[in-house]
Amino acid sequence: MEKSRNFKEVIADVEAIVLDVDGVMTDGGITPLADGDFQRTYYAKDGYAMAYAVKHGFKICVISGGFGKILESRMNRLGIENRYLACMDKVAAINDFSAKTGIALENMIYMGDDIPDLECMRLVGVPVAPADACSEVLATAVYVSEYKGGAGAVRDIIEQVLRVKGLWALDSKGVIPETPSH
Repeated sequence: MEKSRNFKEVIADVEAIVLDVDGVMTDGGITPLADGDFQRTYYAKDGYAMAYAVKHGFKICVISGGFGKILESRMNRLGIENRYLACMDKVAAINDFSAKTGIALENMIYMGDDIPDLECMRLVGVPVAPADACSEVLATAVYVSEYKGGAGAVRDIIEQVLRVKGLWALDSKGVIPETPSH
């Protein structure tokens, strides 16, 4: 982030938000299930913000070492098409996302919470973190949300970006159907 510009000015140039899952979209807790999948708890307001952004044409990408049918279902429900799950090379994933979308890394936000996120955070224009991220991530972030992972950090950053762009609260319609339509 350029020293002469404040955070609101810098995020006005953001074209995509890239998110980790465990510790960012969740509080980091996982419960292994008998079938090999994992149960995670998500914050509804984070999910609403992601789906709202996608609905209004904003690019959201998820890059995570996490995997499972439940996680895939969550991404589908939110409309997150750009996703790299069970990903062990986050740098390759973010570079692939940049190449596919034509969005330069300097025009991206990356929200991470732990050591596997550091390289991507150093590549993007706006590295950010939830309040409870590890110390190395907090030192790398140009913005630290007042909210913890899985408790509003994702909503915080998405809402700020969309407000600056004039895209927040354009309508009061829901974005996620209660039951899948057929």
